[in-house]
Amino acid sequence: MTFENRIESFRALHNPGAPFIIANPWDIGSAKMLEGLGFSALATTSSGFAMTLGRRDYGVTRDEAIAHAAAIAEAVKIPVSADLENGFGLAPEDAAQTIRLAAATSMCGGSIEDSTGDKAAPIIDDDILAVERIAASAAAIKESGRDFVLTARAEAFLYGLGDIGKIIARLNAFADAGADVLFAPGLPGLDAVRAICQDVSKPVNVLIHGKLAYFSVEDFAEAGAARLSIGGGLAWSAYGTLGDARSMLAQGRFDALRANKQGAKAVASFLN
Repeated sequence: MTFENRIESFRALHNPGAPFIIANPWDIGSAKMLEGLGFSALATTSSGFAMTLGRRDYGVTRDEAIAHAAAIAEAVKIPVSADLENGFGLAPEDAAQTIRLAAATSMCGGSIEDSTGDKAAPIIDDDILAVERIAASAAAIKESGRDFVLTARAEAFLYGLGDIGKIIARLNAFADAGADVLFAPGLPGLDAVRAICQDVSKPVNVLIHGKLAYFSVEDFAEAGAARLSIGGGLAWSAYGTLGDARSMLAQGRFDALRANKQGAKAVASFLN
């Protein structure tokens, strides 16, 4: 599939009320397996990737994040979007440069957050600055001459600062600034998902996390979502299985290896 086919396919997947699941690999191996399982698109996860390097989320550089996402995009035949954190800087040009570099690869899209990296003030409070960063990112895409799906993220709910009215206003401002997809991770329930989907002007990505994991794709379709992402959930689940290795030390037994035999065969079947 050519890049043009992939980006066309990626855009076509975003239909409010008919959501698709965009899976989140953390390395090339997991990306190939998820592609083999039948997912139609992938998105990188900043926390999952950081874990592969033995770091915490937001512990990677811009060059590392882009190289990682580009490698995954080259390794699979389906569209790949990148988690580009806050653009690796608070100035509009920081976000624009991050998008500019990403758009020069085989990626089909990427996201920019309104987070600051400052625990004392984790969200960009200045509405004008937050919107200017998305506008600069959209301008960088236009200047690149390539199609690229820009996702704008309003992060307040992740930090316990969520006000649904303010989130909707910011997301709509992001849409007006040129974002293609809108994303407010950390929503507390389906009512919040429904409110956002009904009141914003672009397709909405929903992070399946916390209480939202108890709902189905059909529930999110009814709420009006267009895309469902897992974030670092799959990565942390996979790494969590390493805890089974404790039985080797504590009990001198290798039951975990027997239990994972079928899973290992399934993984191998999707690798070259």
